[in-house]
Amino acid sequence: MPLPYAVNCSILFTELPLLERPAAAAAAGFDAVEFWWPFPTAAPGDAEVEAFARAVEDAGVALVGMNLTGGDMAAGERGLASLPGREREFRDSVDVAAGLGKRLGIEVFNALYGNRAEGVDARDQDDLAEQNLTRAAALLPGTVVIEPLSGVATYPLRTAADALAVIDRVGAPNVALLFDLYHLAVNGDDLAAVIADHAARIGHVQIADAPGRHEPGTGTIPFDRYLAALTGAGYSGRIALEYLPTTTTERAFDWVRS
Repeated sequence: MPLPYAVNCSILFTELPLLERPAAAAAAGFDAVEFWWPFPTAAPGDAEVEAFARAVEDAGVALVGMNLTGGDMAAGERGLASLPGREREFRDSVDVAAGLGKRLGIEVFNALYGNRAEGVDARDQDDLAEQNLTRAAALLPGTVVIEPLSGVATYPLRTAADALAVIDRVGAPNVALLFDLYHLAVNGDDLAAVIADHAARIGHVQIADAPGRHEPGTGTIPFDRYLAALTGAGYSGRIALEYLPTTTTERAFDWVRS
């Protein structure tokens, strides 16, 4: 596969403390990493932010992508962009990410949309998301990506078309689609059609096989075909490895080297 890879250090190398994972990725032969929101709160202290930045710098890897706060992911939350009453947390994470982005040269910021809230009009949530994402796009020194997700029934963005509608509504030039082959495939989207029709609007790519969300070759997604189509359509960004390894982390990248 001709495109460069980045390792998602929030789903891989999880046997290690978070701050040791960038160095582990470098030792495994990768020069780029990405993270979900790497802090336990939306507004970490200066020492936490400094320790994270130093871990990336000391490892000698590029941090090419980072999520904004996802809220309580373990409890099922998937972002805060559209959640009333959580505006401060979302904006705090934007401010922290903006500082890290300028220091580390982060290219992509994933702003998870947020689940539908019980008792709240969906139109009000979408209005709030537009406001929050417009501010994020203005402040973050890179591309803000909008991601369709699977596995959470109350998350409203399921297909590329869902995400593109949000992107159109925000209307900022640096807001783009996160093309996660796993989530879109699980949700039944037409991956070939998305590439053919919207390649220029793809800001970042993540891969895991389906079913199972494991490494390529464990499921049925024809990655060679789709990644070749992305290349042919002009995508030149990183391909982020965002999967659960079926064995040890040391064996999780055998498919790359084969």
